[in-house]
Amino acid sequence: MLQLNYIRENKDESIARLAIKNFDAKPIFDQVLELDNERRKKQNELDAILNEANILAKQVGDLYKQGKKAEGDELKGNSILLKENSKKLEELIAAIELQQYNLLVQVPNTPNSTVPKGKTPEENENVYQEGEIPKLYDGAKPHWELTTKYDLIDFELGVKLTGAGFPVYKGRGARLQRALINFFLDRATAAGYLEIQPPILVNEASGYATGQLPDKEGQMYHATIDNLYLIPTAEVPITNIYRDVILKAEQLPIKNCGYTPCFRREAGSYGAHVRGLNRLHQFDKVEIVQIVHPDKSYETLEDMRNYVAGLLRDLELPFRTLKLCGGDMSFASALTYDFETYSTAQQKWLEVSSVSNFETFQSNRMKLRFKDGDAKPVLAHTLNGSALALPRIVACLLENNQTAEGIKIPKALVPYCGFDMIK
Repeated sequence: MLQLNYIRENKDESIARLAIKNFDAKPIFDQVLELDNERRKKQNELDAILNEANILAKQVGDLYKQGKKAEGDELKGNSILLKENSKKLEELIAAIELQQYNLLVQVPNTPNSTVPKGKTPEENENVYQEGEIPKLYDGAKPHWELTTKYDLIDFELGVKLTGAGFPVYKGRGARLQRALINFFLDRATAAGYLEIQPPILVNEASGYATGQLPDKEGQMYHATIDNLYLIPTAEVPITNIYRDVILKAEQLPIKNCGYTPCFRREAGSYGAHVRGLNRLHQFDKVEIVQIVHPDKSYETLEDMRNYVAGLLRDLELPFRTLKLCGGDMSFASALTYDFETYSTAQQKWLEVSSVSNFETFQSNRMKLRFKDGDAKPVLAHTLNGSALALPRIVACLLENNQTAEGIKIPKALVPYCGFDMIK
């Protein structure tokens, strides 16, 4: 959430930057600042009443000490009236602040100045590409046919048990999933991330804190009786560990990682581009999260970007890195890099990771601050990245490594899988 002081001091600049995300912030900013003027007036009135009440309280005490009970009782009556008025003003101020909050949570994060303009994924900026696109043998198949041929994943059984987008992994398919999860977690812990195993259901406050609510409310599975949400990513519970926390400067950076299943309704997703593993309602993902000093966040973003690139190299997958344009960025992000691997059988690039810097957007919502010595606490910066999401990684591994004899397993995964070929 954007800070009110920042909006007040940088209104025009913020409106211009949010326009890059194709968001018209002016109407909301005008309402918020008008409410803030009203809140300030009411606060001044409240301060004056409280000051008068304090003076009266002292006078009442002095009169009672002097034995002037009647005069003291009369002033005490005035003091009670002032307290009633102050309570009404406090309630009014709280109502105004709630109105401000409900408006501010609708405003996305302002994009970094380097974010390219654009409205569609086609306008993202390709900033890096690596790896040879493999040439497949005649008769190569897309992953949804390979998973049937080698009995790795049963999509129809998933439909029977739950519905479309909930596949059942079997045998070596399940082993490959587990191998990738352990591989990603081991790489993360070796890089200094502390492994966390968080809940996969979160409360409403957690959803608002990291920016999934109200923006992605329709895309999240909602357990309505208990008002809990199935997580779309481990970013939500892991980052919320630090909600309402004041850290010490020497604790930064904080580096956490975690594996969870993730759940996304993906409402409105249809067609060939969502076939097989391309888009699921439930999938596995290892997430990395960092909480850092504001001066270090963009340096950290590059470190996280290099880290994800290293994972894709280890898996021997061709990949490219895109800097997302304003129209393709998430609600909470200030700058995002997407990683895509090439699916040779499908002849297209598939997104497998996003690495984002949220600056103070999440920390302001969750009141996550750090304190350097005796200085006043300030907001930390938060970052996160998929390292990695499994479905499209599995799709590309199966498709790109298929041969007439079977599917080769990358060397880095063989110790985790226990086999080097799926035959």
